[in-house]
Amino acid sequence: MLAVSTARPTGGRAGPPGRTLMLTISQLADYVGVTVRAVRHYHQRGLLAEPERDASGYRRYDAQAVVNLIRIKTLAEAGVPLARIQELVGADREQFSAAVAEIDKALERNIRELKARRRRVVQLADGEHLFLPPAVAEYIVELRATGISERGVLMERDAWIMLSGAYPEHAPRWIAQKRADLEDEEYRAFYVTYDQAHDWAPEDPRLEQLADVMAARFVKQAQAAGVETDEWRMEKVLSPEEQALLAEYVNDYSPAWLRLSRLMTARLTTLLPAGDDQA
Repeated sequence: MLAVSTARPTGGRAGPPGRTLMLTISQLADYVGVTVRAVRHYHQRGLLAEPERDASGYRRYDAQAVVNLIRIKTLAEAGVPLARIQELVGADREQFSAAVAEIDKALERNIRELKARRRRVVQLADGEHLFLPPAVAEYIVELRATGISERGVLMERDAWIMLSGAYPEHAPRWIAQKRADLEDEEYRAFYVTYDQAHDWAPEDPRLEQLADVMAARFVKQAQAAGVETDEWRMEKVLSPEEQALLAEYVNDYSPAWLRLSRLMTARLTTLLPAGDDQA
């Protein structure tokens, strides 16, 4: 290889007869096919011995350094972690085989993890399906089809991301009720109006009418479900803090919705029997 003076790597010069050719770091890197930065990195990691400098102040590498660097490069390209390369370079045949088998298993695990990540990345194109249970993701698709604004759809989607993550055991019942509501033509018309109210002025008289409709629907659902059987209701499960968090997330975007929430509270206080206004 380079153990005799007849070998001449790119840019190198043959030394005096009988002397082993010594390479600079750039010649070594060029010969093996790595960068000078990589050679220096291997020095820092203790993988490749760093030779003494010659009288000119340059480090000179012999044939053994070439062999060692080729072995390091080969192992690194095979996927062996740098932390294990030094162990393998100095291992005997039996130790080498055992270590390689262990590394191979680790690579298999990495491949499985990468494939799983790739599947999730592919799902990004499907938007809602990445973060939500299938039934909730389907509801979001159905919601878009009703004519709800994209702003309204995304706000509801984000609320469901929080709810599904915190209450996976309750989310299926909640979303089943929401999807059933969405099949009702009257409800769809109400929901579109509610979505449009986001941009109304807070003093808009239509808010009073919308509050009447919302309160009536709320009471109708409460009576249909019964106080003892309405466990599907989010309000029965969420803590006051969580209810406040969701309300702030939704209503803070619109002064009209804030007023609508106050109007609803006032109406429910008079429409529901004592104790039911917590339903």
